[in-house]
Amino acid sequence: MADILIASDADWVVAELRAAIEGPDTTVRSVRSGEAVAAAIRERTPDLVVLDLQIGNMGGMATCIHLRLEADAGRLPSVPILMLLDRRADVFLARRSGADGFVIKPLDAMRLGRAVRILLEGGHYEDPTGAPIEISAPAAVG
Repeated sequence: MADILIASDADWVVAELRAAIEGPDTTVRSVRSGEAVAAAIRERTPDLVVLDLQIGNMGGMATCIHLRLEADAGRLPSVPILMLLDRRADVFLARRSGADGFVIKPLDAMRLGRAVRILLEGGHYEDPTGAPIEISAPAAVG
């Protein structure tokens, strides 16, 4: 059974995640602040942490970096981290913070399910909607 910890202060984000990933083989628990994530991990190590980039007091990027530093120092177990991004430009932040994967909002059950499954299997997931925009020259008129 997979145990997933969600960190978001937006009730709609938690509700969408629960609807997409909670099931008979998956438990979902949540905290409302980035600061609460480390304590929740110490209490019971999850199989996956999902961080919303926009958490009020300690955002997803800061929380991800904090978790990685604590794990490197041996004070927390290392757990896979999926980050929920607000826009394409945030991909850089997710990569730099050490997240194992990211999904760009708006959220949908297909991408969330795929990302969660891949990360639980030990892989990496980069949302294909985060690919760079291809710019082509305008067609010649005439």
